[in-house]
Amino acid sequence: MAETLRLAHRGDWRAAPENSLAAMEAALRVPACDGLELDVRASSDGVPILLHDGSLRRVQKVNAVPSALTADECAGLGIASLGHVLRTVGCDPFIDVELKELVPAVIDVLELERGGTGGDGRPVLRAAAVSSFERTVLEWLAAERPTWPRWLNARDLSPTTLDLATSLGCSAISVWWRAIGPRRVERARDAGLDIAAWTITDSEAYRRVEALGAIAICAEGAALDG
Repeated sequence: MAETLRLAHRGDWRAAPENSLAAMEAALRVPACDGLELDVRASSDGVPILLHDGSLRRVQKVNAVPSALTADECAGLGIASLGHVLRTVGCDPFIDVELKELVPAVIDVLELERGGTGGDGRPVLRAAAVSSFERTVLEWLAAERPTWPRWLNARDLSPTTLDLATSLGCSAISVWWRAIGPRRVERARDAGLDIAAWTITDSEAYRRVEALGAIAICAEGAALDG
């Protein structure tokens, strides 16, 4: 069984604001950390930026939405661009790029920083996957880059969820960790799907899910420390 990737959920936001470049760098200083999970939206000028919420109110304490701010304005508020983060962390850490919305420019950024060509001449994505809760986003990505790994983010492993992931051509489902159990994992594997998990904060729960064969786990706190 392949080793489970321990991904820092939005970086290590014990050290810096979530999804900030500083949080990503702090996470990669944790010896047990294998990579990063980060959230991507678009600025008003179409640049992929790291932001979970649809507004800046909770984290940046600013009453604004990203679609009304340029990438430069976002940078001034501590919101990094995806390209800048990928260039800074380098090619070694695994990256789970969660698209909160359709961001067309993410393809160019990922191709530049993590793209390549497989032996069959088709585009590949190195040490990364693109995930989303949004069906339309995954449909778009499947049409644009069918060979890139796609994960359906979900809250359960019901037959409906498995069918949706399969119909979208996803290689995995990234699911709420409490929805994961041996029989559900077996059904997913029978459907040709790997399982990733979000978000675990304690070491004991991490070990339980790891033992079930999750390919990746979004972790925070003690679970990130290992």
